[in-house]
Amino acid sequence: MKLGPSALAFALALGPGAAHAQAMYNQARPGQYGGGFIELLMTGRDPGQPLRQVRQPPQPSAPANAAYRYVDPFDEPQVEREPERRRMAALPAAPHEAVPLREPSPEYQRQIVSFDGPEAPGTIVIDTPSRFLYLVQPGGQAIRYGIGVGRPGFTWAGVKTITAKREWPGWTPPPQMLKRRPDLPRHMEGGPDNPLGARALYLGSSLYRIHGTNEPHTIGQNVSSGCIRMMNEDVMDLYERVRVGTRVKVI
Repeated sequence: MKLGPSALAFALALGPGAAHAQAMYNQARPGQYGGGFIELLMTGRDPGQPLRQVRQPPQPSAPANAAYRYVDPFDEPQVEREPERRRMAALPAAPHEAVPLREPSPEYQRQIVSFDGPEAPGTIVIDTPSRFLYLVQPGGQAIRYGIGVGRPGFTWAGVKTITAKREWPGWTPPPQMLKRRPDLPRHMEGGPDNPLGARALYLGSSLYRIHGTNEPHTIGQNVSSGCIRMMNEDVMDLYERVRVGTRVKVI
């Protein structure tokens, strides 16, 4: 079959490929001289034949521990991130019962002061809010010492007696303190590094003591777990002035 005038003109416009166009035209089926014929000329595919399935190359798989999955390069990239892991900041060690180093204020130095309370001479009066300890003297006077007292929640008041005295005492933290501070030693022998300092006066059957300290900068502050702290030279002075059975009033 020969090309019609219009088809032949179109084929001639293709130049040297006219003969090839004639052969492809001869392969066309009757009734397929429209768009199908043009498709045959332009693509070489007979629209009357079923499409062949093209096997797609296998897609690479991501490594098992990869943070990203494989995506088609023509798709919008979608990053698949690893599940977010919650990190806990390292907790700081429990702070010691201390404050930045400084010298105690001059008002906390040991001195003789006027005292007009009703307590008899020889009585110890501890003024917690003012952070002073008074050893009452005859003639309306008292020796006043600067002290450190319990921090908020650990202050107390009442009347006790001194039941024991110790020089360079050992320290065994009570169970209540170890529960709050499990990092503390179970026992520490007496000495310059011991937090009870040079002397200790034990108050009744309680856990409280009047004792020295290796942290003199804490005098005049609310820093302890209820004990009364004194500078070592002051507690040594008080230790020599009082005896077992001395009355102690804490206000």
